[in-house]
Amino acid sequence: MPILRSIDALAEIERPVVLAAGVFDGMHLGHQAVLRAALAQSEKTGGTAVALTFDPHPAAVLRPGKSPRILTSTELKLRLMAELGVPAALVVEFNAAFAAVEAGDFIRHLHASAKKLAGICVGEGWRFGHARKGDAALLRSLGSELGFSTTSVEPVEIDGAVVSSTSIRAALESGDLATVSKLLGRDYAIPGTVLRGRGMGRQLGFPTANIGNHGEQFPPDGVYAVRASLDGESLGGVANIGVRPTVTDSRERALEVHLFDFSRDIYGSEIEVAFLHYLRPEKKFSGPGELRRAIETDATTARGILSSRQAA
Repeated sequence: MPILRSIDALAEIERPVVLAAGVFDGMHLGHQAVLRAALAQSEKTGGTAVALTFDPHPAAVLRPGKSPRILTSTELKLRLMAELGVPAALVVEFNAAFAAVEAGDFIRHLHASAKKLAGICVGEGWRFGHARKGDAALLRSLGSELGFSTTSVEPVEIDGAVVSSTSIRAALESGDLATVSKLLGRDYAIPGTVLRGRGMGRQLGFPTANIGNHGEQFPPDGVYAVRASLDGESLGGVANIGVRPTVTDSRERALEVHLFDFSRDIYGSEIEVAFLHYLRPEKKFSGPGELRRAIETDATTARGILSSRQAA
């Protein structure tokens, strides 16, 4: 999927452009509905659907130090968009200068840059531009003037509740992985880079991959059955989130994963860890022996969960 890094680069799209615009943090079912609306319109009009999103998350610029942790890194977001069938994406750098741009000027810039702007699809409540003054009503007004259509997609509801990034964060914070998966349409996953650790897991007979992430929100501390994606390979495993009180006195939360039946050196590799099932809380053990026995039990339980999910 081609990734455009400036609004002016829209000129590279030869066919009429149908934009699906939003932050898309989480790429949940509501976000997917907006993207599918753009895809449907582009198919009808012979155009090209382009996902328009922002990096970093606007809240990180508008509320530094107070913004929520992200649900989806830009890299994962773009991959999920490509898997949905979106043919191109425009990633706009969100900084203080861009935050000061008036909503109307932003849309006019999009219109002037595209060879033809055929339509813009947004979530019903999406706000944009300086002081968040832009909305679907403004898009419809500008569309009448400039010659593009506006599609405002109604919120998606699951069990009577609106799907939103806020509701997903709340479910994730409480450890309700089933609800998170239902709202996302997939298991919650954190991508990252495998970092070199202290080798304590290897000494216990359970080598672990220490994952450096992009600032995503973690589920609660504890041990999880997981499935990891590495170089196109799907691997079962067991993960720990927390401060590892038995082996370190650090108070920094970390994510480490033991992959089943795996022994390759993967330092520096990109990996994605999907959380399937919560096994137990993190705890401090009396020593390495007790910790090893607990990991053995965790691994056996996790293998059973993975096996049952595969058979379902």
